[in-house]
Amino acid sequence: MILTIENHPQSPYVRALETMFEDRKTQFVDFFDWDVPVVDGRFEIDQFDTADAVYIVAVDEAGAHEASLRMLPSWHPHLLDTLFPHLCPGGVPVSTATWESTRLCLPSRHGTVRRRELRNALITAMVDFALARGIGRITGVIPEGFRREVLAMGWRAEPLGPAVRIRGGLIGAFKVDVEPDTPARLGWTGTYVGTLELAA
Repeated sequence: MILTIENHPQSPYVRALETMFEDRKTQFVDFFDWDVPVVDGRFEIDQFDTADAVYIVAVDEAGAHEASLRMLPSWHPHLLDTLFPHLCPGGVPVSTATWESTRLCLPSRHGTVRRRELRNALITAMVDFALARGIGRITGVIPEGFRREVLAMGWRAEPLGPAVRIRGGLIGAFKVDVEPDTPARLGWTGTYVGTLELAA
């Protein structure tokens, strides 16, 4: 099941969120060696994990995290405008129709095939969320290898600047447009997998 979790400090989905923050610590700190905050030695939680964040979370039958991503409205502080504006030489896109997607977490325990299935399910849910909310543009900053994949998924997409090396490797910013034909365009590459079972 895919959960869309808003106003997370008061969310009833405590297990999904706790296990998500644990998996984020394992992926981004233990594996990628990112210099990001860790709370209580267990949870990767940064300054953008506020009530403004929306989490799209795949959970198992017990309600525990399988994979996730985070959506942030661009008119509030987010990664690109606060920490990585230099990745966007032409300026960081900001508008009421622009949201940032970050912290895509696909735990390695799932294996390659399952991780791709979860990735596609999350992107599908993200596109559906964007279309339902009138979001026309999604930005983000991700490892360069994955950015190349994102740019080739079929939607209208472009890099926002060159890749830059940080601790842990090369990263780069991107922008994708979300339009009525985006599901069909992502369907060409098998990225969009159709209507999913969603819970809000």
